[in-house]
Amino acid sequence: MGETLTFRAWRAVQGKPLGKVLFSAAAMVRVPYFRTVLPFVREMGPGRAVVSAPKWWGVHNHIGTFHAIAVCNMAEIAMGMLAEATVPTSHRWIPKGMSVEYTAKARTGLVATAEVVVPEFGGDAFELPVPVSIRDTGGTEVARAVITVWVTPAA
Repeated sequence: MGETLTFRAWRAVQGKPLGKVLFSAAAMVRVPYFRTVLPFVREMGPGRAVVSAPKWWGVHNHIGTFHAIAVCNMAEIAMGMLAEATVPTSHRWIPKGMSVEYTAKARTGLVATAEVVVPEFGGDAFELPVPVSIRDTGGTEVARAVITVWVTPAA
């Protein structure tokens, strides 16, 4: 079972000067909607990914806090980085659903952490629920999400 191109790229650059910056920029080019939150990939590996984003006017809502859908975007980016590092090339993945709870106002930049126990990848399709915790810079959880990923063997 091989590593995805995305995860191989991460492993090649993450320890180099500006490697994480370049990787994060490439992620925004590959998935343009991610640019709305200016994500920075901090960690990426099987079963865990951590992504941060600054609070800037482009993510503000009408009360000047991080917009609810921008928070969802953070959750999806973290889940996507986790999936790219966790699901081998023998399989494919796609988000199937998301549930979100907003627990506090997001007044600062955010850090989204996705963590899951790495499953066995056999011949059957399955759902993989990926919990994501989104916290402000003070460590307060502002939202929690569970993104259900549909994993299938590659054809």
